[in-house]
Amino acid sequence: MAEFDLKHIKNIALVGHSGSGKTTLAETMLFESGMINRRGSIEEGNTVSDYTEIEKERGNSLFSSVMHANWRGFKINIIDTPGLDDFVGEVVSALRVADTAVLVLNAQFGVEVSTELQWEYIENYKTPTIIAINQLDTEKADFDLTVDQSKERFGNKVTVVQYPLNQGNDFDTIIDLLKMTMYKFPAEGGKPEKLPIPDSERERADRLHNELVEAIAENDEGLMELYFEKGELDEDEMRKGLRSAMINHDIFPLFCLSAKKNMGSGRLMGFIDNVAPSANEMPPEKLKNGEELPCDPNAKTALFIFKTISEPHLGEMSFYKVQSGIISTPKDLENSQTKSSERINQLFVMQGKTRESVDSMDAGDIGATVKLKNTHTNNTLHDKGFNVTIEPIAYPEPQIRMAIKPARKGEEEKLAQALHHLQDEDPTIRVEQSQELKQTIVYGMGELQFYILKWKMEHLYHIQVEFEEPRIPYRETIQKKVDTSYRHKKQSGGAGQFAEVHMRVEPYQEGVTPPPSDFTVRGKEEIDLPWGGKLVFYNCIVGGAIDNRFMPSILKGVMEKMEEGPLTGSYVRDVQISIYDGKMHPVDSNDAAFKTAGRMAFRNAFREANPKLLEPIYEVEVLTPEDVMGEVMSDLQTRRALIMGMDAEGHYQKITARVPLSELYKYSSALRSVSQGRARHTRKFVEYAPVPAEVQHKLIAEYEESEA
Repeated sequence: MAEFDLKHIKNIALVGHSGSGKTTLAETMLFESGMINRRGSIEEGNTVSDYTEIEKERGNSLFSSVMHANWRGFKINIIDTPGLDDFVGEVVSALRVADTAVLVLNAQFGVEVSTELQWEYIENYKTPTIIAINQLDTEKADFDLTVDQSKERFGNKVTVVQYPLNQGNDFDTIIDLLKMTMYKFPAEGGKPEKLPIPDSERERADRLHNELVEAIAENDEGLMELYFEKGELDEDEMRKGLRSAMINHDIFPLFCLSAKKNMGSGRLMGFIDNVAPSANEMPPEKLKNGEELPCDPNAKTALFIFKTISEPHLGEMSFYKVQSGIISTPKDLENSQTKSSERINQLFVMQGKTRESVDSMDAGDIGATVKLKNTHTNNTLHDKGFNVTIEPIAYPEPQIRMAIKPARKGEEEKLAQALHHLQDEDPTIRVEQSQELKQTIVYGMGELQFYILKWKMEHLYHIQVEFEEPRIPYRETIQKKVDTSYRHKKQSGGAGQFAEVHMRVEPYQEGVTPPPSDFTVRGKEEIDLPWGGKLVFYNCIVGGAIDNRFMPSILKGVMEKMEEGPLTGSYVRDVQISIYDGKMHPVDSNDAAFKTAGRMAFRNAFREANPKLLEPIYEVEVLTPEDVMGEVMSDLQTRRALIMGMDAEGHYQKITARVPLSELYKYSSALRSVSQGRARHTRKFVEYAPVPAEVQHKLIAEYEESEA
């Protein structure tokens, strides 16, 4: 049987802005629980969670790390997540399997911009949340301001459970409103002295305690009756009410601590094991078919793979949560997505990079295994015949794109394989072999993520790669109607080629452009183009000037030219074509001749039909502090941005603008620079719009020069 049963397993994700102290808190929790004998530090590069070479080099978390602490008969699984927006995928996957989020705030800076993004996912998953205000031992710490910002951003459900008596460099005392006790810590941190609340703090402590009791009682009818009856709730009643309110997202209890000085972390861990919910107390897991899967150790086994690490020569390590049943080795499970069978021969509990082998794990627990053949992140493994597919993680849409190529020729296939592995490891990375742009395009969340991707390519896969500016997927179209003809005649001994095509080309607009009224329409093809827009093709031949059997060849010739437009070689969209006359030869006319005639007629007509180049436009939302809003706006205006609106969102300003994709290259770095790293942006495609005339002339000239 598993060492820890379901009721004694707690899963937490440490989330928060970069620099808030999550890794230091994780280290302190491991130390407090006796899992490590000495606390490591970011500066020394010896923490349990930030164990990779690149994390030590940069001094911050770049990947989520799974650890565990055995604390007073409970197992607390800890997932330490990175705080940078570029790695938000790691946060999303951690929140997906955690039963409680510990949102760590830096008391010097309050609610920072990355915290806003992470809160969106906390709300999306309705993850019970503890707010931990850290770094109260710093000179600029401001507990009250951080609490005010928390309530402003996260609502009045934020409920103070502790407050510091003396924040700043001398911080060493916490007033606990749940236990109504004062904790005074020794200079080296650790176990505090429990003291009565001093008279000077009694009024404030009583007021905040009553607010806490009322917040708990108002979310539980039975507790409300008890409160009215007794005028108070005891500690056990408050704990029960807090757990229920946390599960329903009605209360976000707020604690204070200094992870670096090891002050307050033990009390936080005590609250986690006493109050934070176990997996079986949370709502059942949603399945892809709309049904639910309760977390039940007596049910059949189902594992959800939430993270994959792939390393050359070592293979893949898959991190899972046991969603139901008990997993023990050896065991054969089925992958619900691929239908392939997987044998589980080894089970591990993780302590950063260190694996500890176990024989079995109970429902609700988090672990890892190796050497799965056809199983990746977001897959479900289950007992044969159980047939459940757990709702996959919805990762955020990529925000930037770059072109990548190997520095040495001949390594294209090696690069493609490495990208495939890295995409499995980080599903926010997407790779496209673009036939249109003739480049390998990598989509991701930010430039730092691409820097890490390049580092992995070079250090783990030994491939030197180069990033370059990706080409823009322009579109070409026309603005007026043109009639033209083209005769293709070729004679070089033997059978020749002959075809003559008379063609009308005009712009097409859905629901607006009528069929040709001055021709007799004998056939119509309406094609939804793979790259967007439409081609409407009319056969208006009368009198047998061109046999019907040649119409597909003419259309094929037109499509060939639409795939490499006459202006810049970009795709053509939204045109209507009518073939209304032509000539053929009884011997020399064939499919190849009519394909050529169709292609050339279309090319000539297109150039005369007032052609227009279209560019992709993205809607960009920037969340920025008000004091750098001017710099952000100025930068947007240099990018041909059309400002659509400005609104307040919490204590941030939200700017909405429409910006051409060609102007967004390396925008995330520019935004980080002008805002000192305090602003973030999201983007999504909205439409194609005409490029300015001077830009069109420049692009056409560049294309003609490259063709020459």
